[in-house]
Amino acid sequence: MKRIIVDMMGGDNAPAETVKGVALARQELSADYILVGDREQIEQAAKEAAVSLDGCEIVDTSVVITMEDEAAAVVRAKADSSMSIGLKMLAEGKGDAFVSTGNTGALFTGANLIVRRMKAVRRPAIGAMLPMQPPVLLLDSGANISVTPEYLEQFAVMGSVYMKKMMDVENPRVGLLNNGAEEHKGTELQIGTYRLLSNCPEINFVGNVEGNRVMFDACDVLVTDGYTGNIFLKTMEGMGKLMLKTMKGLFYENLRSKLAAGMVMSGIKEIKQSFDSSEFGGAPILGIAKPVIKAHGSSDAKAFKNAIRQALICAETDLTGDMTVAMQVLSERKKKEKEEQTNE
Repeated sequence: MKRIIVDMMGGDNAPAETVKGVALARQELSADYILVGDREQIEQAAKEAAVSLDGCEIVDTSVVITMEDEAAAVVRAKADSSMSIGLKMLAEGKGDAFVSTGNTGALFTGANLIVRRMKAVRRPAIGAMLPMQPPVLLLDSGANISVTPEYLEQFAVMGSVYMKKMMDVENPRVGLLNNGAEEHKGTELQIGTYRLLSNCPEINFVGNVEGNRVMFDACDVLVTDGYTGNIFLKTMEGMGKLMLKTMKGLFYENLRSKLAAGMVMSGIKEIKQSFDSSEFGGAPILGIAKPVIKAHGSSDAKAFKNAIRQALICAETDLTGDMTVAMQVLSERKKKEKEEQTNE
């Protein structure tokens, strides 16, 4: 049985919602759970929620990495924090995957320093599943502000493996986020990346994708730098909330609109659910040697449970093993091409 290590203290709603999330996961998912955090707070939260944590191992620590902590230094400065201890346990093989709602920068840094990157990976990336129909994996969604075309090529390969293994997409279409569909569009970064992706046999590249085409089934993996990706992600999230708020205002404007709402409410709920990012639970940090899942800082119990489910699937399907092989194939091809160019 797979062992999931859970940071119980990170995020805005910990440990109340993380405790409830673990309880939900235990009802639905077959796994062993190692809970890292303040034992007293965890047990009190479980008591208040009237849930049982019997059978869960609790690794006690009162130190927490906060959202305000500086990511670059805090992982080592707070080596006895719930996040740092959990990552160390993962690196030592005491668990098969790690989940945290904590400080994104600290988790990304800690995963790099403690768990380490896969061989041949130059930069890991944070993947965000965009709740489209069908879903789209955005890489990078905020970790790497400055990138090169070579980094984006690696993101494309890692994203393709993820969509095959986790979402059962047979031949994932990779798109490059750009301000136009033509291959000469964009900055030097986009132009150089387009050239690499067009000649990358490890992926199914479908070209540049403009922002307004992402939600219309233009690709399965959307590649970009972390700065642009994070802005795109937050804009999409904000627009979704605005649309739902506007729709709610229209339906509750008067008695007639309320009656109309009653007749279409089931359809509205289906639409809301289809655009609910909590259904995916968390964002994988791709390129790390073992599965590390970043759940949203404001995750409720349902979202946290789904993040745990994602971590478990990553472990059960050996996602990191397949991704490591794919990255080695890419690295060997690039090395061979470089040698051939040198010989010419």
